[in-house]
Amino acid sequence: MTEEFFSRRGILKSLGVGAAALLLPGCDRLGQSPTFQEIVLSTGERLSYRMQRLLGINPLAREYEPSEMSPVFRTNGNTMPRSPEYLRHLASSFAEWRLEVDGRVKQPKGFSLAELKAMPARSQITRHDCVEGWSAIGKWTGVPLGALLDAVELEPSARYIVFHCADDFRGTNYYESIDLVDAFHPQTILAYDMNDGELPVGHGAPLRLRVERQLGYKQAKFVMRVEAVESLEAIGRGKGGYWEDNTGYEWYAGI
Repeated sequence: MTEEFFSRRGILKSLGVGAAALLLPGCDRLGQSPTFQEIVLSTGERLSYRMQRLLGINPLAREYEPSEMSPVFRTNGNTMPRSPEYLRHLASSFAEWRLEVDGRVKQPKGFSLAELKAMPARSQITRHDCVEGWSAIGKWTGVPLGALLDAVELEPSARYIVFHCADDFRGTNYYESIDLVDAFHPQTILAYDMNDGELPVGHGAPLRLRVERQLGYKQAKFVMRVEAVESLEAIGRGKGGYWEDNTGYEWYAGI
């Protein structure tokens, strides 16, 4: 056997080829089957998640040069929350807005935008990959999520981090979640700047999540509250995110 077979890339390639060979015949019919979606696809997601964790929990997403940034970075999803609370904060340039960090933490705390900007920041130029098939490269600056979690001291029971947002779909506020491995990854930040300027409203002002090793729908915009939880069962319908609960998107959207 070659050395590549035992490499991370080789293992994933072997698994992928085998799965593709099994699933190609009649894949449309299978994909429409609730049983297939619930059992087979969810099993594939769990396998992908476990393989990522087993084979290397902290690889960095590729970062790009300023010359490689996209001239246009399209907005997607909700671009203007409708809640009176958000509109009030927007009218005052978020002067009185605070990010609440609570849940399974020892010291729940609210952070003003000025306080977040005063913390050590990280800037990164990365590629945003949307589940719809488009990509764009942009620069993000913000506070590492891990620094905020350290500031409030997670309880031992905390397992996941949930992001509660100001935007909504048919009256349900957007929400997303990640595990602690991704929460403390060095490239996971809460961004308040984009492309060397303030984060535009259409891209999630005043604060959006950047978890660079996952697909675009995980990058929650208009973040208002960060909650540490032991389980995702009580979040929405229990699958960890708005799209996961309502359309069957994978919770672990690793790329």
